[in-house]
Amino acid sequence: MMLTMQEVILIAVALGALLLIVSSALRADLVAVLALLILALTGVVSAEEALIGFSQSAVITIIGLFVITRGLEETGVVSALANRLRTLGGVGEARLVFLTMAVGALLSLAMNNIAAGALLLPAIAQVARESDIPPSKLLIPLAFGTLVGGMATYFTTANIILSGLLVAQGQTGLTMGDFLPVGGLIVVCALIFMVLVGRRLLPRRESASMNLSPRRVSRSLYETYQLEERLWEFVVLPGSFVAGRALRDSQIGEKLGVTVLAIWRGHQAILTPLPDNTLESGDLLLILGREDRIVQLTDWGMRLGREGANGALHHHPFEVDLTEVIIPPRSSAISRTLTDLRFRSKYGLTAVALWREGRSYRTDVGRFALHEGDALLMVGVKARIDLLARERDYLVLQSAHALSPAAPQKAPVALAITLIVLALAIFDIIPISLAALGGAAAMALTGCLNMDEAYQAVEWRIVFLIAGLLPLSVGLVETGLSEQLGTFLTQALQPFGALGMIAGFFAAAALVTQVIGGQVAALVVGPVAVSAALAAGVNPQAAAVAVAIGCSAAFLTPVAHPVNILMMGPGGYTPRDFPRVGVWMLLLTGAALVAGFMLFWGIQPG
Repeated sequence: MMLTMQEVILIAVALGALLLIVSSALRADLVAVLALLILALTGVVSAEEALIGFSQSAVITIIGLFVITRGLEETGVVSALANRLRTLGGVGEARLVFLTMAVGALLSLAMNNIAAGALLLPAIAQVARESDIPPSKLLIPLAFGTLVGGMATYFTTANIILSGLLVAQGQTGLTMGDFLPVGGLIVVCALIFMVLVGRRLLPRRESASMNLSPRRVSRSLYETYQLEERLWEFVVLPGSFVAGRALRDSQIGEKLGVTVLAIWRGHQAILTPLPDNTLESGDLLLILGREDRIVQLTDWGMRLGREGANGALHHHPFEVDLTEVIIPPRSSAISRTLTDLRFRSKYGLTAVALWREGRSYRTDVGRFALHEGDALLMVGVKARIDLLARERDYLVLQSAHALSPAAPQKAPVALAITLIVLALAIFDIIPISLAALGGAAAMALTGCLNMDEAYQAVEWRIVFLIAGLLPLSVGLVETGLSEQLGTFLTQALQPFGALGMIAGFFAAAALVTQVIGGQVAALVVGPVAVSAALAAGVNPQAAAVAVAIGCSAAFLTPVAHPVNILMMGPGGYTPRDFPRVGVWMLLLTGAALVAGFMLFWGIQPG
């Protein structure tokens, strides 16, 4: 098969974009914009087609969904549900797994999956503490609950994209009714599986958020983050290089890369000291650092440990609290370091360790560029921890002072608006894009949030990612490449019949999703699957639904979906924990999908 120059350029751009996204060499939204520009400038698509993504109904629907989600947050609808969950301590592991997963699925019907997971995470962590159940038994069920809930609704990014791709190929778009029956069956099967089997495959791993007692919490944190061999006590001796110098002038951090966490002077404790605090002879310092760096302090005129001690921290006099802080997906701290944020000066807390993808980092924590889902171990006084808990950019798991809803009196109004939008979508009364945009406008008109908050609610990186990569899908159709790939896929799957093709579309989307995420997978797999369905005489709407559900089946890897990444730190998970239960979830989802298409779409084997 000879390829035209346009097809060669299109394939090169697609492969290059996917490589950059997978490798994280560039931000995905920037890659999308660059792909758009290259396709337009090389003539693969016209200028109008290159910009069509910004006016697509799919993008408008996604924008409306972001605003509706923020309205539910600002009015406290979700926090009220989370508070209800906090009263369920002591009800038993099986019931808590069921409730956690069910509530996550319920919220995902009308909310962004990531937002649902982030808002429920602190409540589930508290329930785990009060029930003496490891968070590792609850947080993967929470993540998977939001994922399967997204399969039962139109309001999931991949589902919205697939509907737009159908319209772009001259087919009828999707509605809520296309997803609810099959997706609902998957939700029911997933709940039964997780309660009976799945929870037994999850690790029983303690985390900082497990115990009620502050002392037990601290003990667990020390063990989880492996701090015992990194915490030291040093006494400043008379004549020491650092005696009489401000902490910033002591060069302890700059030259050795260690952190002074606290100073004990006589009967006074200086917790999370600031750079202008002066070190004095006789001070007892609590220091975090590697042993090969710490031992150099003896050359600076300092003694390891107190009189008769060896530097260990078993009976230290410092009354500081430890807590875990999670970086949520929409945080402005993402891609910035704690040093850049001047975090210690602003909040009076010190980060002593970072948990990322199952590994604890304890050196130069302030110099790490933060990623969504990072768990930071913070040390400081309780008042400062509670202050941080009121910030939207951080999720504090051990504080009772979470961010208060801005307009709690509007909660019934926000809930009513959301239910109306859902009803309009379910019964297909008006186009879903208009329903979502109307719901967003209603949130602002009724005072559930103001217009500034509405604009801030939109995750523009997602909007630009989708709008930027949509021309790639247009190019696949315009050049005929999707038809050629569809014909190849048809020849491979047609011997298995219509139902076999549907299962094949699901499997292809699910496997691609594990590597590049569902949003990009929908734009890459979707046009090919729809073209293959049309060539084989299979219902194209059914093919689109199968691909969309496959794009939500992000069960095998943490990077497959941000909600998985969000659970890594608080659950103490490693990347290997997800496939242990995720493989079975993927197989179960595929089986339930096939059964659903037989029951509700009338597609039979053969």
